[in-house]
Amino acid sequence: MPPPTRSLACLLLLLLAAVRASDAGPLAVEIVRPSFTATSYEYIDTGGAFLQSRNGAFSAAVFNPGKQQASFYLAVLHAPSGTPVWSANRDAPTGSSGKVQLSAGGIAVSDTNGTVLWSTPPLRSPIAALRLLDTGDLQLLDAGNATLWRSFENATDTLLPGQQLLAGASLSSAKGPTDFSQGDYRLGVITSDVLLTWQGSTYWRLSNDVRAFKDRNAAVASMSVNASGLFALGADGAVVFRVGLPPAEFRMLRLGSDGRLRITSFAHLNSSAPVGSDFISPAGDCELPLQCPSLGLCSAGGNGSTCTCPPLFAASVTVPGSCTPGDGSTLASPAACQNNSGGGGSVSYIALKQPIAYFATKFDAPTNTGVNRTACRALCTASCACLGFFHDNATLTCRLLGGKQLGSLYTGTSDTNLGYIKTFSSATKAGSNQPGSSSANHTVPIVLPSVAAFLLLSVLAWYLWWRSRMSKNGKKKKGKNSTMKVYMGRQKSPTRDTGYNADADADDDDDEIVIPGMPTRFSYQEITTMTSNFATKVGSGGFGSVYKGELPGGEGLIAVKKLEAVGVHAKREFCTEITIIGNIRHPTLVRLRGFCAEGSRRLLVYEYMNRGSLDRSLFGRTGPALEWGERMEVAIGAARGLAYLHTGCEQKIVHCDVKPENILLANGGQVKISDFGLAKLMSREQSALFTTMRGTRGYLAPEWISNAAISDRADVYSFGMVLLELIHGRKNRGEQEALNNNVAVAVASVEHSDWPSGWSSAMTSTASGTSGGGGDEYFPMVALELHEQGRYLDLVDARLEGRVDEAEAARAVRAALCCLHEDPALRPSMAAVVRILEGTVPPPEPRVEALGFLRLYGRSHPLPQPGSLTAMAGTTGSAAGSVSSTAGGGSHLDVPSQDTSGER
Repeated sequence: MPPPTRSLACLLLLLLAAVRASDAGPLAVEIVRPSFTATSYEYIDTGGAFLQSRNGAFSAAVFNPGKQQASFYLAVLHAPSGTPVWSANRDAPTGSSGKVQLSAGGIAVSDTNGTVLWSTPPLRSPIAALRLLDTGDLQLLDAGNATLWRSFENATDTLLPGQQLLAGASLSSAKGPTDFSQGDYRLGVITSDVLLTWQGSTYWRLSNDVRAFKDRNAAVASMSVNASGLFALGADGAVVFRVGLPPAEFRMLRLGSDGRLRITSFAHLNSSAPVGSDFISPAGDCELPLQCPSLGLCSAGGNGSTCTCPPLFAASVTVPGSCTPGDGSTLASPAACQNNSGGGGSVSYIALKQPIAYFATKFDAPTNTGVNRTACRALCTASCACLGFFHDNATLTCRLLGGKQLGSLYTGTSDTNLGYIKTFSSATKAGSNQPGSSSANHTVPIVLPSVAAFLLLSVLAWYLWWRSRMSKNGKKKKGKNSTMKVYMGRQKSPTRDTGYNADADADDDDDEIVIPGMPTRFSYQEITTMTSNFATKVGSGGFGSVYKGELPGGEGLIAVKKLEAVGVHAKREFCTEITIIGNIRHPTLVRLRGFCAEGSRRLLVYEYMNRGSLDRSLFGRTGPALEWGERMEVAIGAARGLAYLHTGCEQKIVHCDVKPENILLANGGQVKISDFGLAKLMSREQSALFTTMRGTRGYLAPEWISNAAISDRADVYSFGMVLLELIHGRKNRGEQEALNNNVAVAVASVEHSDWPSGWSSAMTSTASGTSGGGGDEYFPMVALELHEQGRYLDLVDARLEGRVDEAEAARAVRAALCCLHEDPALRPSMAAVVRILEGTVPPPEPRVEALGFLRLYGRSHPLPQPGSLTAMAGTTGSAAGSVSSTAGGGSHLDVPSQDTSGER
């Protein structure tokens, strides 16, 4: 360019800049009013900022992150650091000529053509001003200064001090540093926790973070951050979870586009540089769900992480960094699944070698429980949304993987889940396009029908011959035995164990019929093999001993119960009851996997619960005490299971033996009830000891000692006793009762295992010359007395060291006492108990006059002698039945047998 021309061009540029400077709008402070318009050109000298707070810490701007000219957003910035803390049109950016307009109807962001890309919702009154507070909250005000809309209630990816994220709401990450569109990461608040999720799958929980402390067990209503740290608060503003951080005048919480949650601190509100990131979660690279591209295997190292493809996978040619099946098949996707429904390919799975793991298996609840690997695979195959599955043989849990894509993998240390990635393989044969294949294609349609017809005729002829032979044999055997036997689940093993009396069951020669879907029938030899000859005993109870085993083929661990009190001459009745029990499916009931009925041998095969029964965790003194929240989760889970037995089954079932030993626990917070439906299997030989047949001392309802009808309210009473033990952390009858039983024998030489709760304690107290107290006091009586005084925290397990909310303790104690009313009609149903414990309905006030018998049981009143038991029972109902003498010289209650399991 010639020198005169260059000079002229420079002059024109200077004039244009001067014109723009003269047209640039002034930077308003705190407030702008309707009919206001802002563009990036008008505020080019202030970096797009058109409004700032009084303290200068925040500004509202037409902002283009990264100084690119394609995407502009209406944003609120932390002015000293230039950090965007809120954005309006994040999913609809405008160009460099776009406008932000304020009218009486609200704020609108439009493009160059005037098309509105984003606007505030309709408001209840006209707008008088737009205001930016010193907290960073952008507000729309009416003429009376009432707030009509605020940015603090519409958070994007950042939380500031004074701002709350309510339960049910979430922060959404941006897709990238310069793209504010919503990404796939979410920080959500739920009533029980604070979560980080990706495509709906959880990869971090506040409750699992080692830096977080739980102050009480209450529903989370909101989350906030301030100078002291991060807090999850209840509805009353009290702290539920907290993360304490070093004091700082100003800090912000931000969900980054990489999926990490960061809390950044500044020395002062107007500091331009952060002091540091006080809190980052997840801390490890490989804990992020998409640290590597899809199906990449993340490996942590000293200088970060590396990504490789797992075995049987290869690097993708089309998507850099991602992995594809090495066998040439196609990864499953919802779209590919729909195309595959026409039969163009077949579903297959590539197994991931252990210990390769997936983030969702650590935090998300299983999709299904109690299913084997084959059933889990079938569930994934049947769902187009399923991209793969993880199955755990130890716990029989199944997790189906969904979403738009699969995340990255990592190497787990103790993960027992085995993963399978769903693929589609082409139905076209490898040699179909080779020369000569055309003639073969013409030959196949001719040969195949001929072969098929020949095979069909052969099979039909064989079937007619077999049917004729079986018909003759059937006529010969008809005179012997025409009874038909039903075997459930599978045919009985052809090998028979001869170590028992075959005459115990007269129908061993009956025909066998298989009913699919029923519990599997195992032979005794098969169960012996599965339990390694009953090598590992894991428990025992009134119904028998329990042994650990494993199903064949690695299908999962099992618990085998040897029933020791079942009638030996009632195989048909036994199978009928097992049919009923095996049909029951509920998340809070232990699943019956199979059974054995050979001669006098009766065994039940259950799913295995790896944490054992509740009494071990609750009463054990070696491990840590169960926290209050865990106890209430156990109580609610058990209550739900009993409610299902009482009202959810087609035929009501009364458990009859509710106690901590029959409440089982497993990892992941699973709570399940066992031994339901077994009461009707007890034999007449066991009726002498009524509690062995129908319950356990300490948990029996008063109606058992009388001739009153037994209903589901007997289970309610037993549950009330269990709930008190959960609250107190020890047996209701006192820890020293076993030692004092020797004294009790001197008072009454007979065994009365069917006496109601507390009579044993009263007897012991009398025999030892004490009035009860200390560690041996009858706790239900103590609970009643302290309830009357309103001293609920005094009833809670001392090992919790006060980590209990008094209102929750009061709710639990009141619920338990209501369950213990002497009159069954006054006790709530189990469904009502569930609602009380969940807090959806207030607990009713226990009727003290209906609980007076607890004082009788617990005070130092002499225990009624055997001859007066009938008279004592008569105070609450009709006579209990006569007392008869046994061969051993003792006595027992000869109580008529009742159908305690309800009408089936």
